[in-house]
Amino acid sequence: MSDINRFFWRCAGVHQETLEKYPEEHSKYTAIGATIFFTGLFASLSGGYAMYFVFSGGAFDWLLAIVFGIIWGLAIFNMDRYIVLSINKSKSGLMQLLQALPRILLAILIGLVISRPLELKIFDKEIRENLRVRFLADQRAKIDTLNSTFNKKYANEVSLLKAITVERDSLEASIKNDRTKLNYEIFGNKTTETSGVMGYGPYAKMKEEELKKKEGYLDTLRNKITTQQNAIRQKQKFEGILDQKVLSNASLDSAVNVAGFADRNSALGNLRYDANGKVNESNANAVFFIALLFVFLECLPVIVKLLAGKDPYDNEVQNQRTIHDYESDTNVTVQKEAVDRLKDTYVDVSINKRMKEL
Repeated sequence: MSDINRFFWRCAGVHQETLEKYPEEHSKYTAIGATIFFTGLFASLSGGYAMYFVFSGGAFDWLLAIVFGIIWGLAIFNMDRYIVLSINKSKSGLMQLLQALPRILLAILIGLVISRPLELKIFDKEIRENLRVRFLADQRAKIDTLNSTFNKKYANEVSLLKAITVERDSLEASIKNDRTKLNYEIFGNKTTETSGVMGYGPYAKMKEEELKKKEGYLDTLRNKITTQQNAIRQKQKFEGILDQKVLSNASLDSAVNVAGFADRNSALGNLRYDANGKVNESNANAVFFIALLFVFLECLPVIVKLLAGKDPYDNEVQNQRTIHDYESDTNVTVQKEAVDRLKDTYVDVSINKRMKEL
């Protein structure tokens, strides 16, 4: 047999010398061992990828991720190996199923645990985009909250600025309207408010004087607005509002790169929903079936072992176990009989020992 087959037999936990007697069973146990091995390999990759985000940014993040991934993979490998080996094929089909049920539930749990980090990698592009949108929305919400709090705290100053601004806008509109009327008066355009006589007459002079007064007052209002804006800006600087800025593309990329496992896991869950809150069936089905694939892969060795009938290898192993049990029980019986036969000798030795002490 090739070294690869023997390696997978070790993964399946079979007794190789016994299995070699039954060539017809070689392929089955090679397949079971390969399934257990690759499940452990996927678990190693999954655990290492998950731990990379836990230790990301540290001095030895890659090394720690690799070490933990290997440990996690070996743990899952040995657990799967035990689950398959613990199924007793000497019992009836119903008893085998009841015996395997807790192991199947454990395999389902392991499959879900393994699949999640790998799903994070598969949907990495979509997750990064979701994180960008979420981080940007969170930053804007934070800025809006700070501005709302500031407006409540300095309500009088903000209200005064708004009132002056409204008055300025109204005055600018009035000045624009009066200047139009003055032009009509100078150029002789007849309206309900102009004389219709061309030239710079007394009425035009009066209108121009009124405009100058309004423009002077407008300058005063503008100065008040500038002063009030500067005062409010100083308060905003004191409150830290001016330090809050909408994240740039570079800042968003940096934030996404350092996002941890919890943020990415949350973003993966958000892929199930569109921006309007409706379920995105395409993404939801993709995530579900990928998880289902790994659950099936994890349960496959147990299912194969259950579906397979009791083969010659199982019979041989059961016979050897029966012989070993009998040998162990017989050895206990022999030792007991030996102790019983030596009982009189032990009594004589004890009597002689006590006689000497006296």
